Amino acid sequence: MKTLRLKRLRRRFGIAAPRVAIRTHVPWYWRWLTSTVLLVVSVALAWIAFDLGRRYAGFNASEAQGTQSRLQELNAKMELENAVLRKEVAGIERKLQIELSAQGNLTGQIRALSEENALLKEDLAFFQTLMASGSDPGGVTVNRFRIERDALPGEYHYRLLIVQSKQRVREFRGSLQLIVDYERNGTPAVITYPEESDDTQAYNLRFKFYQRVEGTFTLDPDAVINAVQVRVMKNGNATPVSTQAATLS
Repeated sequence: MKTLRLKRLRRRFGIAAPRVAIRTHVPWYWRWLTSTVLLVVSVALAWIAFDLGRRYAGFNASEAQGTQSRLQELNAKMELENAVLRKEVAGIERKLQIELSAQGNLTGQIRALSEENALLKEDLAFFQTLMASGSDPGGVTVNRFRIERDALPGEYHYRLLIVQSKQRVREFRGSLQLIVDYERNGTPAVITYPEESDDTQAYNLRFKFYQRVEGTFTLDPDAVINAVQVRVMKNGNATPVSTQAATLS
C-alpha cells in the first residue's frame, strides 16, 4: 500500500511528472483594448500607405479639393451671369416686339393715309373738272365706282362718289342699291344688297352737293363676280336716278 502511494507521488512530483505551464491571467478589457489599438494602428498605417501611394502617383487631395472649390465658385458665378443675361435678353425681346408692333401700326397708318391722300387728290381733280365744265343739268351722278377684294375670303369692299350738280341744289335723300352678278360652281346668279337681313341705314343717302360712300358685302368664297351695278334711288321714286357698273379690280 505504501509502495503504491510512493509511486503515485513520484509520478506527480518526480522527474517523470507532466510539465505544468504557468500563465499570467489578463483581464478581458485589457485584451479588447490591445486589439483595438492594434486595429487602429493597422488602419492608420494602411491610410498612410494609401496616401503616400496617391502622392507618388501625382494625386494631391488638398489640391483636388481646392480645384473643386474653385470650379464650384466659377459654376455659381456663371449661373448668376446667365440668369442676368436671360433677363436682359427677355427685356430686349419685349422691347423689340413693342417696336415691331409700333412699326407695323405706323406702316398701316401710313398706308391708310396714302390711300386717303390719293382719294382726296382724285376728288380734287374731279371737282376742278366739274367746276371748269359748268353745272350738269343731269342732276345726280355716280363717279369712281370701284369693287375690290377685302381681307376675308368672300368679302368685298366698294366705294363711290355721288355728286348732285344741279344749278338749284336741294338736299337729296334716297338710298343705295347694289346688284351683284356672279357665278358659283358654274351656275350664274344675281343678288341684291341690301338684303332683308341687312342694316339698311348703311345704304341711306343724304347730301346736298356730294357724298362719298364706302362699305362691304359678302359672297360665298367660291363665288366669281362678273359685274356689280350700283343704283341711286330717290325716296318715293322706284326708278333709279343714276346707275353705274364696275368689275372687280
